[in-house]
Amino acid sequence: MNWDDLQYQYGFGNEFESEALPGALPRGQFSPQQVPLGLYAEQFSTTAFTVARARQRRTWLYRIRPAVVQSDPVARSMGNIRTAPDSTAVVTPAPLRWDPIDMPVTPTTVIDSLMTIVTNGDVDQHIGMAVHLYAANASMARQYFSTTDGELLIIPESGSLRIATECGRLVVSPGEICVIPAGMRFKIEITDAQVRGYICENYGEPLCLPERGVIGANGLANERDFAYPVAAFEDLSCACELTTKYAGELFTITLDHSPLDVVAWTGNSAPYKYDLARFNTINTVSFDHPDPSIFTVLSSPGLSPGIANLDFVIFPPRWMVAEQTFRPPYFHRNTMSEVMGLIRGVYDARETGFVPGGLSLHNGMTPHGPEANVADMAAKVDLQPVKLTDTLAFMLESPYRMRPTRAAMTEPGPQAEYTASWQSIPRRF
Repeated sequence: MNWDDLQYQYGFGNEFESEALPGALPRGQFSPQQVPLGLYAEQFSTTAFTVARARQRRTWLYRIRPAVVQSDPVARSMGNIRTAPDSTAVVTPAPLRWDPIDMPVTPTTVIDSLMTIVTNGDVDQHIGMAVHLYAANASMARQYFSTTDGELLIIPESGSLRIATECGRLVVSPGEICVIPAGMRFKIEITDAQVRGYICENYGEPLCLPERGVIGANGLANERDFAYPVAAFEDLSCACELTTKYAGELFTITLDHSPLDVVAWTGNSAPYKYDLARFNTINTVSFDHPDPSIFTVLSSPGLSPGIANLDFVIFPPRWMVAEQTFRPPYFHRNTMSEVMGLIRGVYDARETGFVPGGLSLHNGMTPHGPEANVADMAAKVDLQPVKLTDTLAFMLESPYRMRPTRAAMTEPGPQAEYTASWQSIPRRF
C-alpha cells in the first residue's frame, strides 16, 4: 500500500464502488461464476439480511484469497482488555475521573496497549459498549486485528494514525474520528514517536447520523463530510498474524498472506473518518441551555424509540451568547450514564484536573456539574458574547450503567481528589 497517493470518497452510508486495479470490479452481478482477475467474491454483512433497506449495511469484497484461508484460532492473553458483562467490574455511585495512561517504555502497538476503563450492557445481546484507552509507540507490521464484538470508534488525542483496512487506507489525526465496522480486519501504523487516544467499542446497532427533528434539513454532521477509503491492497505472501476479539476473548490466527488483499469492493459497510471541525454546532441565541443532545455527531439506535444504545457527542469551539444564563454545563442528575474525554484545550466546566487524554465517569443519577471555582465565576461574570476556542471535548452517553474495570480502579486508579472539587461550593441561601 502506498500512502503517498491517499484518496477518499465522500457521503455517509453511500453505496460506493472502488477498484485498485482497472477491471477488478464485476459489472452487473455481485457474485459471477468467474470473478475478474481471478479474484474471489466475499460478502461482508454487518446487519441482518432482512432489515429495512435504509438500515442495511453490506459490502462485496473482491479479494486474492477469501478470509476463510486461515489457521484455527488459538486463545491468547487478554491483557487489560475487558468486555461486558465483566465479572470483575467495580460498582460505585461516586463520580470518577482518570488521568491519561502512561506512555509505554518498550515497543507497544495501539492494540497491545489497550486498557478498558468501563463497560456496560451485554456483548452477546448486542447492547452496550466499552471504552478503552491506548498509548503506543510502535506500528503493527505483519500484525492485524479485528473484533466481532462491535464496531470501533477511534478518537485520537495525540499523534496521527495510519489505518490500513480491507477496504483501503485512512489517516486519522487528533480532531478527527474513525469508525471501523465489526469484523473488519485492519492494522494501525504510526508516524509520530508516540500516540494516545480513546476507542469506544459499540456492541449495538451500527452508528448512524441522528435525526434532526425540528432543526430541519441542515446542521449537525452532514453526510457529505464523511470520508471513505478507496480500494488499496497488500499482496504479501509471508507469515502474518491476525488477533481477533470474539465474545470478549482474544485469539491468534496465523496466515501465509496479508488479510488486506481486497482489490475491489462495492457496498456501504466500510470504515470511514470524519473531521470534527466540520460539525455545524447548534446553540441558543436567547437564554438557557438546549440539552447537550444538540451536539450529537453519531448515534447507535437503542431498543426503545428516542433512547440510543450509544450517543457520541462533542463540545467543540462555539459562541456562547445566552442572556441572563449560567453558561457552563448546569448541575444535573440524569438517567443516562456519561463518559467524557478531552482531545485538546480546557473543558468549560473543568479548569483543573480534567486533561487531554483523561476520562471522567458520571453514571445515571450521579450528581455532577462545574467545579466550585467555575460555578462561582459563572454566577458573577458580566455576560457578553464569548467564543470558546481552545477546546474539544466529547461524551459517550448510554442508558446502561457503566462499570469500571478492576484495572481502571487500581492501575493506578481514579483521581482521589475529584469529589473534593465540589465541596467548597458555598451556601448562598
